[in-house]
Amino acid sequence: MKAKDLSVLLFVITIIIMLIIPLPGWILSILILMNISLSLIVILVAMNTSEPLQFSILPSLLLLLTLFRLGLNVSTTRSILGEADAGDVVATFGTFVIGENPLVGFVVFTILVIIQFIVITKGSERVSEVGARFTLDAMPGKQMSIDADLNAGLINEQQAKARRQKIEQEADFYGAMDGASKFVKGDAIAGIIIVLINIIFGLIIGMMQENMSFQQAISTYMQLTVGDGLVSQIPALLIATATGIVVTRTASEGNLSSDVTGQLLQYPHLLYIAGGTILLFGFTPMNPMLTTSIAGVLIISGYLLSRPKKELAIDRELEEEQETTEQMKSPENVVDLISMDPIEFEFGYALIPLVDANQGGDLMDRIVMIRRQLAIEFGIVIPVVRIRDNIQLSPNAYQLKIKGNEVAQGELMLDHYLAMTPGMEEDDLEGVDTTEPAFGLPAKWISEEVKDDAELSGYTVVDPASVVSTHITEIIKKHAHLLLGRQETKQLIDHLKESYPILVEEVTPEPLGVGEIQKVLGKLLREQVSVRNLPVIFETLADFGKMTNDPELLGEYARQSLASQITKQYTQGNPSLKVITVAGEVEQLIAEHVQQTEHGNYLALDPDSQQKIIRSVTEKVEQVSMQEEIPIILCSPTIRMYVKQLLDRFFPNVVVLSYNELEPNLDVQSVGVVNIG
Repeated sequence: MKAKDLSVLLFVITIIIMLIIPLPGWILSILILMNISLSLIVILVAMNTSEPLQFSILPSLLLLLTLFRLGLNVSTTRSILGEADAGDVVATFGTFVIGENPLVGFVVFTILVIIQFIVITKGSERVSEVGARFTLDAMPGKQMSIDADLNAGLINEQQAKARRQKIEQEADFYGAMDGASKFVKGDAIAGIIIVLINIIFGLIIGMMQENMSFQQAISTYMQLTVGDGLVSQIPALLIATATGIVVTRTASEGNLSSDVTGQLLQYPHLLYIAGGTILLFGFTPMNPMLTTSIAGVLIISGYLLSRPKKELAIDRELEEEQETTEQMKSPENVVDLISMDPIEFEFGYALIPLVDANQGGDLMDRIVMIRRQLAIEFGIVIPVVRIRDNIQLSPNAYQLKIKGNEVAQGELMLDHYLAMTPGMEEDDLEGVDTTEPAFGLPAKWISEEVKDDAELSGYTVVDPASVVSTHITEIIKKHAHLLLGRQETKQLIDHLKESYPILVEEVTPEPLGVGEIQKVLGKLLREQVSVRNLPVIFETLADFGKMTNDPELLGEYARQSLASQITKQYTQGNPSLKVITVAGEVEQLIAEHVQQTEHGNYLALDPDSQQKIIRSVTEKVEQVSMQEEIPIILCSPTIRMYVKQLLDRFFPNVVVLSYNELEPNLDVQSVGVVNIG
């Protein structure tokens, strides 16, 4: 155990000893000086903190120091009443304050207790109570502010987590201070009661047991009692003052001393007014020498503080330049330069109103909703979208990057609306021809004057913010598998382990590592299959992971276990599903040309057969698209992934399903057959 930790334990044990075992006067003197020293350290630390959380241990420290003072009171009371002696420190304080008049000393002690109890302790208790209440009330707003900064890219996940933790700590601190203030209040009350007990019973013991006269008993026990009260209440007063300083402090960059001098003396010309006022007091019967001296100090101070600070400003600029240079040279700064954001949204300067909340822009709020929507839809946590302007782009252009690579771009007209054609042959709507960026549909940018006419004519009219939000959503969906790395997969596994510890332990680290699980989940996301139902996926991995660690095969097994989810995804509640089936001869041809290697299986089909299959698929997909249906190809489970591999380069958006991925009671209707004839 460290010496620091051991010292705290010994401190607590000392308190218990003081409450039980009588201590000699010289030990009491040491403990009393320790009490005063600790109190001085506490108030000095409180004055040098810039925010309350820098002294977060204060509530617990208040309890320990209060118990320490009460333990001292018990020990000194035992020594005063039993031996009429409590050590040199108590006797010295009593003699110094009382002098020849015990009553004066008692009055001084009483005033000291009243100041602590009514002024400082009462005020600190009230500030703590109000601070706790307002901190709790402000928590939702502060949390929303953190979320807004996080989604705006102003802070990262670690910084947001630290700020949220700080808010929680503030609430806990003020709540604890509200309770700890009661200890200080109780200590002041206990001090008064203990002094009265010492005086009353000291007189009784002195006159009845020690055969002292009343004057002698008053002199002896009053002197010791007041001395004991002072050595107890002075540290208590310092602790109460430290409590008040901490709970009344607001966050700043400096400590109490720098803030007081910096803010109190920030208007030097006001010192002239104060000095002039004091100088006027010299015309009264008051001592003119005294008033003139103080007024002179104020006026000279005002002059010195109001002198031009040109040299100081130059020195400060040089210091800032030197600090900037040192920062640029530091290796940490270079490391920051090579970091890359998972998702970046950059835009030209003309699109700034789209993002700026002061100009009515709500894109940041929309991105928050997009991240939540995709988390529910795909079951992964989408990283923060870093939003920034880029002067290299044209004013109305924007681009979206995934891990530093541009994956989408577009242009907006902020003072227009995007109208998507309903498919009419005669399109006489006035506007600028364009293409809807998310789905590639023909569209027009129209002015607000013709918006109502376009809606009446059957056009789908959306505002620029909705256009870019939809585009961002579709691009992130398409590239969701790129956003799921090993680190993100580990987070999903840890989250699942909280509810299904046995299931996770059966899958990882044996027989499958995090990298292999990530490949399986990435394969599902690549084909727009949600991984939100992780328990079902892990049940499948637990069953088949011992047989093979091929992510492609495990992904196929996982798809089959998610048959109900996949069926609902493409039927949208319809009792039937229209598909393009694969002819038996095509399935046999593909199965015969699957090459098995130690690094996985792949399709090795000759170019002529590939072209025949692609031509047939092209014909059938065009027929289905003309009927405004989603082209879905259905084949046997053994060749599904090879069919998908074959078509990916030509038809990346065509869905390929197997029979085992559809529910048995689904009505499957074939609208075409892929063949090689």
